[in-house]
Amino acid sequence: MIAKADIARVKNLARKEVRVREGLFVAEGMKLVSELIASSLTATVYALPEAAAKLPPCNVVQIVTAKEMERISHLKTPSDVLALVQIPAYPAAAPARDTLSLMLDGVQDPGNLGTIIRLADWFGIGDIFCSSATVDCFNPKVVQATMGAIVRVRVHYGDLAVWLDAACRDRLPVYGTFLEGKNVYTENLSTECVILLGSEGHGISPGAAARVTEKLVIPPYPADTQRGESLNVAIAAAIICAEFRRFPARVF
Repeated sequence: MIAKADIARVKNLARKEVRVREGLFVAEGMKLVSELIASSLTATVYALPEAAAKLPPCNVVQIVTAKEMERISHLKTPSDVLALVQIPAYPAAAPARDTLSLMLDGVQDPGNLGTIIRLADWFGIGDIFCSSATVDCFNPKVVQATMGAIVRVRVHYGDLAVWLDAACRDRLPVYGTFLEGKNVYTENLSTECVILLGSEGHGISPGAAARVTEKLVIPPYPADTQRGESLNVAIAAAIICAEFRRFPARVF
């Protein structure tokens, strides 16, 4: 039986300030939790009896009833397994000269951020740099959307201006997506750079835009056909990352 205090503790992890204080986040679902168990970051796993038997070897599994799982779950439809996972600690970082990094300026939708983290994992991008206005990457909805990539991609929060200025000092190209940019499909793209993506409603902020060295656009097809105002930021990230990964060598 799970104690009332533990039920309250799990539910309260929906709030960012509690996650920061406890150093924990919540993950739910067999596939996601199984991946997190392999990372050795899981602190406690709550599982229904039949689900516990299917989990990878783990010393921190507590069996719960379906009713108890319903009480602790952060999902509308509770899963059969839930884990409390330690928030990984990363050293202070800045965009590196020899890598491709993503930078997010105020992305607010948890599903979009989770998808972008998953994309970064797929395309071998190890670091994402986020403005303080970007949604917390350990928000339960973000975690679910990452499908385990949350423990393989390092997500940093801080001042974009500081990071962008450092990139410019290091002569690291900063690419940004704009309606008036150059066609991403026809440009020679550097594999050592920063890719800056803006928020869903406002795009890239003026301060960050002023530090962009290369403006890109994903053109509609055909170009002269009326289309929606813009692409979803996660879809744009997928297209942009795929285009950059077409270039195996450094190009300036």
